Amino acid sequence: MFKQRVLASTILTAASISLIGTGMAAAQIEQITVTATKREQSAQDIPVAVNAMPESTLEELRVDVFTDYLQQLPGVTAGGSGPGQNTIYIRGLASTTPNLTTSGVAGLAPNVAFYLDEQPLAQPGRNLDVYAADLQRIEVLPGPQGTLFGSSSQAGTVRLITNRPVLGVYEGSANFGTSFTEGGEMSNKVEAVLNLPVADNFALRGVVYSDNQGGYIDNVAGTIDLTESARFRPEGTVRANGVAVNANRAGFQSTADLTGVTFLEADNAALVEEDFNDTSYNGFRISGLYEFNADWSLLVSHTRQKMETEGVFFQDPNLDDLEIQRYERDELNDEFTNTAWTLEGRLGMLDVVYTGAYTDRETDQRVDYTDYLFVGQYLPYYICDGSVTYPGAAAPAGTCQAPNLFVDSFTETTVETHEFRVNTPDDNRWRATVGAFYSNLELAERNDFTYPGSVNAVLFGQTGFSPNFPFTTGYRSDDGPFPAGVIFRNDVLRTDEQTGVFGEFSYDLTDSFSITVGARWYDIEVDLEGSANASFCNGFQADANGFGTDISDLYNGDGAITFRGSCDTSTHITYTDPNTPGIPAQAAAALSAPDAARTDGIITKVTGTWRPTDTTLFYATYSEGFRPGLLNRPGGAAGPNGFTVPFALDTDDVKNYELGWKTDLFDNTLRFNGSAFFVEIENLQTTIFDPSITNLFFSDNAANAEIRGIEGDVTWAPAEVRGLTVSGAFSILDTEITEVLTPTNDVVEGSDLAFAPGFQANVRARYEWDLSNGWLAHVQPQIVYSDDSYSDVIEINKVSIDGYTMAHFSAGVSEDDWRVELFVNNLSDERAELSNNFVNDRERVTIARPRTWGVRVGVDF
Repeated sequence: MFKQRVLASTILTAASISLIGTGMAAAQIEQITVTATKREQSAQDIPVAVNAMPESTLEELRVDVFTDYLQQLPGVTAGGSGPGQNTIYIRGLASTTPNLTTSGVAGLAPNVAFYLDEQPLAQPGRNLDVYAADLQRIEVLPGPQGTLFGSSSQAGTVRLITNRPVLGVYEGSANFGTSFTEGGEMSNKVEAVLNLPVADNFALRGVVYSDNQGGYIDNVAGTIDLTESARFRPEGTVRANGVAVNANRAGFQSTADLTGVTFLEADNAALVEEDFNDTSYNGFRISGLYEFNADWSLLVSHTRQKMETEGVFFQDPNLDDLEIQRYERDELNDEFTNTAWTLEGRLGMLDVVYTGAYTDRETDQRVDYTDYLFVGQYLPYYICDGSVTYPGAAAPAGTCQAPNLFVDSFTETTVETHEFRVNTPDDNRWRATVGAFYSNLELAERNDFTYPGSVNAVLFGQTGFSPNFPFTTGYRSDDGPFPAGVIFRNDVLRTDEQTGVFGEFSYDLTDSFSITVGARWYDIEVDLEGSANASFCNGFQADANGFGTDISDLYNGDGAITFRGSCDTSTHITYTDPNTPGIPAQAAAALSAPDAARTDGIITKVTGTWRPTDTTLFYATYSEGFRPGLLNRPGGAAGPNGFTVPFALDTDDVKNYELGWKTDLFDNTLRFNGSAFFVEIENLQTTIFDPSITNLFFSDNAANAEIRGIEGDVTWAPAEVRGLTVSGAFSILDTEITEVLTPTNDVVEGSDLAFAPGFQANVRARYEWDLSNGWLAHVQPQIVYSDDSYSDVIEINKVSIDGYTMAHFSAGVSEDDWRVELFVNNLSDERAELSNNFVNDRERVTIARPRTWGVRVGVDF
C-alpha cells in the first residue's frame, strides 16, 4: 500500500509541477471526438470518464490485437488463456477465473460490454478478438454504462470504432511489418486500405490484413500417470497456492495400498515442439456509404476474420522459462462474419439513427484436458480397471491407463441487434437522447470430453465402456453412438434475449451548471436447452447413459425432467408433473423451477456538471448497472445448513458514486482528466466448486463487495519544447468482499476481488523533429507498470498474478507518403503475467510476449 501511495503521489506531483512550470501559449493537444453519449462530442465536453485512443495513437503504439490495447489502459485487465479466450474486466469488478474447458454456455455473462461499432459482441469466456485494422479509435468507458449501453456494461464498455468511407476522396495505404521474438519465432504482417469514390454521393472503403505471429512457448518432454490424481490425495495436502486440502476434497483412496496397481504413463514425446504457440489473423472489411441527400445517409459494412492458434499461451512456473508440458494437441479455429448497417437522417429538428447488425461466429477447438486429473476425484472410475476402484479394498489391484485427456469443443454464436434512437439538437438548452434496443444471442455448444484410456479399462467382465448414445439429440448431436473414448457430452443451446428502452435528458440550469437524468427499462431472458450425457453406468450395462444420480444435468427443453436410476435402464422415466407419486424430490423441485432466468427492471443515472471555464469541467455522477442471471446445471442440489443450489441466479447489481474532472490548462498545453469513485456490489455472481454442496461446478450470488478507486490521465505538450508530447495514465484500486452469502469456505470476507491490481500506470514520451527534404524523425520510449493481483475470489482456485514493469521503445522517420520505424517491445524481456489460472490445482501463467525487435514500413497513395 505504501508503494502504491508513493507512485500515485509521484504522478500527481509531476502533474502539479507541469501546471506551475508551463507558461507559453502554443498547446497542440489533440481534441478527440467520441460517441460515448450516443452523440458526436469532444471527449473533453462530456461528463463521462472516457479513455479514447484515436487512430494516430493506435498507430504510434503499434496496437494490432486485444493484448496490445489491454496493456495501454490502466484499470482494464483480462482473464483468459490466449487469443480469442479472454474476458475483460474494468475497475476490478471481477470474481471468477474464466475456464473454457467446463462449459461456455453455463458461464457467467460478461460485465463489460464489447462493441464493434454499434453492436455488442461479448459472450461468456470468449471476447471477440477483432484485429485492429483501419480503426478510427478505441473508446473505453469505465464504470456502469447501463443507461445507454445495456446489461453487459455493468463495469464499463469497450468500443472499437472503424473508419467510414470518405466521399469524394481517393486514398489508400499499405503497411508491412516484420519482427523477431527473443527465444521464439519470426512474425510478419501486411495490411492494405483503399477508399474509393464511386460517385459524388457514394464511396467504398476496404481493408485486408494478414498477420502471422510466431510462437515463444516450448512444449517440453514429460510423462505423467494417475498416481497424481486427486483421488489419491490425502487430506491436508498443501496446494501450490498455500491452501490445504480439506476433508471434502481429500482422495477417497488416499490411505489405500497401491503397490498392486499398475499405473501406465502418458508420454508427450510425439508432441514436443519449440515455439509451438503460433497465431494467425486473416481477414477483410468492406463498407459502403451512400448519401441520399443532405439529410439522409446509409452505411453498410461487412467484416470477415479467421483466427487460428496452435499450442497454449501460458507457461508452467515449475518448469524452465517459457516451458509447458501438454499431452494432447491444443488448437483453435475462430471465424466470424459481421454485417452491419446504419441509417441516419433528420426529421425536422431531430437526428434519427437506426442501426442493426448480425454476427455469426464459429469456434472449433481442441483442448488438452490432462490437468483435470489433479482435481478429478472420479477420473479413475473411467480409466482404471474396476478391480482398482471397486469395491474399495484396502489393497486394490489392476491397471490404471495413461491419463491423457482432451476436449473437442465446437461453438456457434449468432448475435442479432437493432437499435433506434433520436437526438434533439446539441445547441438546445435542453437535450434528449431516447431510443429502443433489441438483441438476441444464441450460443450453441457441444463439448466432447474424451478419456482415451477408457477404451482399454477392464470394467467387470468387459473391456471399455459400452457404446453411449445421447439421451436427447441436442443441437450438435446425432442419433448415433458417441465416438470412442467420449465419456461426457454437453450439447446445449443458450439464448440471451434482451429488450430495452432508454433515455437521457440534459438541462442547462445556467451557463455553467447542467443536470443529466437517464434511465433504462430492460427485460432479459437467459435460457438453456439441450442435454448433458455421461457414460458412467456403461461400465456395468449397455446404453445406461447415466450419472447414477436422480436427474439429467440439464432440462430437456420441453418441460420434462428425466429420472435416471442408479445404473438401471428400467428407471429411465420422464416426468412432466411435479405431483407424480414417487417422483424424486430433486426432479419435483426442478419441474417447479423456472425454465429460464428472467429479469426486468429500471436502472437510473443522475449527473451534475459544472463548467467554470471553457477548458475545465467537473461532474458528479450516480449510476447503476446490472448483469443478467443464468440457469444452473446442478440446480436443486442440497447443501449444508439448509442451502440449496439455485436453479436460476439473480442479477448482480452495482451502484456507482463518482466525482470527475476534465481540464485543458495553459492554452491547452496540459490536459489532466480523472475521477474518484466508490462502487457497491450486491449479489456478486461467481462460480464455485465445493464438494460439501455438490460435486459439480455451480454459480451463485455469493457475496457483496465494495470498490474504491482513483484514475486519471495526463497529456503535456510543453510550448518551450516543440515536438514533445508526454502522456501518462494511472489507476488506484481498493477492492473488498464485505459479506459472504453462500455457505462455503471458498469465499472469504475481507479478501480482494479478482484481476484488480492495486496500482497500474503507464507513461510515454514522443519527440518529433524536422530533418532535411521534408522528412520528420521521432523517438518514443514508454514504461508500463502493473501491481500484483489475484486470479479468483475462490480460495482454492486463487493464485497471485505477479506485478510487472515493461519498457518499449521506437524510433523512425516519415514524410508525406512514406514512413519507416524500428521498435522493440518488452525491452527488459520481462515475464509480465497478464493472467493466471489455478482451477486444476496447477499454476498456469499467461505471459506477455518476450522481448521483440521489429521494423515497420508504411506507404500512402
